[in-house]
Amino acid sequence: MSSVVKALQVNHVNFVDADFDQCVSHFKDVYGAEYLMNVPGEDARACLFQIGRVIFELFTPRMWLLTSRYGPHYLGIEFQVADMAVARAALAERDIRIARDIEVAVHCHPADCYGVSLEFWANEFHTMEYELLGGKQMQSAAYWSDEHPLGLTGLKGVTWAVHDMVGARAFLESLFGAKQVYETIRPQLAARAIGLQIADTVVELLSPTGPGELTAHLARHGDGIRSTVFAAHSVAKVRDYLAARDVPLVPGTADGTIAVPADANSGIMFEFSE
Repeated sequence: MSSVVKALQVNHVNFVDADFDQCVSHFKDVYGAEYLMNVPGEDARACLFQIGRVIFELFTPRMWLLTSRYGPHYLGIEFQVADMAVARAALAERDIRIARDIEVAVHCHPADCYGVSLEFWANEFHTMEYELLGGKQMQSAAYWSDEHPLGLTGLKGVTWAVHDMVGARAFLESLFGAKQVYETIRPQLAARAIGLQIADTVVELLSPTGPGELTAHLARHGDGIRSTVFAAHSVAKVRDYLAARDVPLVPGTADGTIAVPADANSGIMFEFSE
């Protein structure tokens, strides 16, 4: 296998929820999310919104019954790539199935990617001019860092729960040329963690070392993205901001971080780290 996907940046994180309007309202009301665009499609109602320059794509299937047993969840992550032809070749060489092909972009089958539907596209969204914003670009990094009370500075990374740490690491190293930046133990989760640099973000693989919170998470959800980790100037200020809005908080994955649990956040966990 010679083809390696050259990922340039994270475009957006994808998730699924049952109630489109309630979900959008939640993220607007709590975090000041900026609604960017409606995403056309026959099978699901979808949109893009951003918080702290981290873009999310929300999918609400037209028939929720087909997803109801699993419930709201992170689906995948889209990377801007340097060359779609190379990305397609890399997938074919590894027998990674394409679950959805819209010609300009592809969604990989999560069963072939340790529970994550990797998505690839050659373009990006962060400098796009949006019709719903009057032809303007989305709110700037300076706004989120210096004006919004959350004081967010972008995407720090994602955590990715897996049963097979060795296999998942080898998969990401092979597909992306991912490089390890740290390895540690997360005692509060009874988990081992390995941080891998992919493009402009760090993917933290988490695998259980024994019974605990991560084991329970994997039993319920299987392999896949567990949380989005935002970078912030001050975790204390984030805590105060969210507490003032009666948002429940729990300790985050790493020391000194905080998290909004999935059941209080439209089915997806957010973490905040300095």
